[in-house]
Amino acid sequence: MLVGLVLVALRLVPGSPLRPATAAHPAGSAGRSTNTPTDRSDRPQPTPSPSPSLEPLPFQAQELDLDIKGWYAWSVLDKRTGKIIGSKNMGETSTTASMIKSWIVADYLRRANEAGQTPSDAKLDDATQIIRDSDNTRAEQFYNGVGRSASIKRLIATCKLTDSKVAADGGWSRTALSPRDTARLGLCISDGRAAGPKWTKWLLNEMRLVRGVGDFGIRKAFPTAQQKTMAIKNGWIDRQREQEMHINCLAIGDTWTMGVMVRYPINMGYEYGMKNCQKITEALLRPAT
Repeated sequence: MLVGLVLVALRLVPGSPLRPATAAHPAGSAGRSTNTPTDRSDRPQPTPSPSPSLEPLPFQAQELDLDIKGWYAWSVLDKRTGKIIGSKNMGETSTTASMIKSWIVADYLRRANEAGQTPSDAKLDDATQIIRDSDNTRAEQFYNGVGRSASIKRLIATCKLTDSKVAADGGWSRTALSPRDTARLGLCISDGRAAGPKWTKWLLNEMRLVRGVGDFGIRKAFPTAQQKTMAIKNGWIDRQREQEMHINCLAIGDTWTMGVMVRYPINMGYEYGMKNCQKITEALLRPAT
């Protein structure tokens, strides 16, 4: 009896070999192995933060049904994403006329820098008159200097154009560009591929300062304050062989580039096409909120 009482007492003494083992798990975790992965499938999962959305462009894709005689087409390129919207015929080409002068000047400036040369003040003044005032004589001199049709081939390769072609006669005025490729040319000027890193800012500033008869079209569809921020180069010519007017508009905004082209009977004059470049742009603008 005494021995029995001693054995019972020893079971109650801490550290006794006769004391029964107790669970080492904290409350609420009895029986769970520390090596078993925790099942979190029934727990709320964190919601990923949404990616910031881009501000919409000022234009909206739509099919236009405007009272415009002749042929017209348009295209807009989002500089942030590379996405292009446009009319169904945005890949069709027309002759560029003076619009191509933006590339001719860019090609001259980039090549001069690549050759380690700095254009003289006189040359830069010539380039200014080509861009701002659309001087044809100086444009022809620059075109000869950059290799004529070889320059247009560089345009197609450098700016990754898909629709455009060198003119059959090799001249700059009859270069064939589409509205889609016009928007791509705008991007090429804007991102520095055309004029190179040294001269891009200079060229864009000159294109913002286009004046006189060449100041028409796309940017005229915007408020005056915004017009000053847009770089443009337009083209206009009466094609006697085809008996057509060819009017073309290129504009470069902060987040977009745009090309608009129109062709119509020659007897309708320049102003009809110039106003229609603006009319087409206005029809594509998003309603003011």
